[in-house]
Amino acid sequence: MGRNVSIRDVASAAGVSVTTVSHVLNNTTGARVSEATRERVTAAAARLGYAPNKLAQGLRLQRTQILALLSDHIATTPHAGRIILGAQETASAQGWVVLLLNSGGDPDLEDREISALLQHQVDGVLYATMYHRKVSVPDRLSGLPVVLLDASSADARHPSVVPDEVGGGRAAVQALVTAGHRRIGFATNVDDIPATHGRMVGYQQALTEAGIPFTPEFVVVEQSDAQGGYRAALQLLHMPNRPTALFCFNDRMAMGAYRAAHQLGLRIPEDLSVVGFDNQELIADGLFPGLTTVALPHYEMGGWAVNTMIGLLDEAHPASHRRRRPTQITMECNLIQRDSVAAPATA
Repeated sequence: MGRNVSIRDVASAAGVSVTTVSHVLNNTTGARVSEATRERVTAAAARLGYAPNKLAQGLRLQRTQILALLSDHIATTPHAGRIILGAQETASAQGWVVLLLNSGGDPDLEDREISALLQHQVDGVLYATMYHRKVSVPDRLSGLPVVLLDASSADARHPSVVPDEVGGGRAAVQALVTAGHRRIGFATNVDDIPATHGRMVGYQQALTEAGIPFTPEFVVVEQSDAQGGYRAALQLLHMPNRPTALFCFNDRMAMGAYRAAHQLGLRIPEDLSVVGFDNQELIADGLFPGLTTVALPHYEMGGWAVNTMIGLLDEAHPASHRRRRPTQITMECNLIQRDSVAAPATA
């Protein structure tokens, strides 16, 4: 067709008014349009190749259909990048765009980035963190809807989504219990963050549910990197009645545990079973044997945050009479089984 198809063309082809076409294509709440008429309008629009004018829609709704994902380190962290992917793909499917701003943890840079997104008149902000932690939402965002992503706040006005750290820790230890282990060590993180506390609670819950006494000596606190995991594993594996399995706070610590086991002549999983957390695929798939681990629901959290934000904006529109309380949810962390868990070796 030699010119752009207009809404009037669709109305003429469907034999209805321009107003009816507008109601159908915009899903106007409360519009009295029969199902047969809706089908006739959508078929005419598809046949003519009609594309709605997003700019005009945005002006009518006073929206830009742009969201900002404002984060500390996510854009530079490979294992958390699926948060961005989940947000972008979910937004794109609904005709929205996500702008990425990464502060690197610099408060001054974050302030400048907030100035930029306010100038671009974004409709809402996804305030995200590289790992699950508590945050204070900057006061300058008070005029915009905010959804917290992989973060929580004492301010319950903002919807938030975080991983179920307790459930993930419990699932990791249950996998070892199911394989027959009763002496299960925990190489945990020194940092005072929700993940540290939640995974410890999950570890203890799984032991209690299996009737296994909690042994404080089986918990070693270290830095949450490969070197920390190596040191923690050496300490645990040098015990006279050493653990037959290790739960590691994250996959990096598990990588260090593999090194310690190799140094001591222990085979994984024949002599020692290991479970990690995070499902950092470059590590978990790269280790030999492949590391059984718990996956953080990064992609799903990104998608949830976008859907929640769009829902908030819909409810804020004058045409909507719905109101809902902000939601704080925890999202399930699933066990990813590979080859690092087996029954304990017999004496």
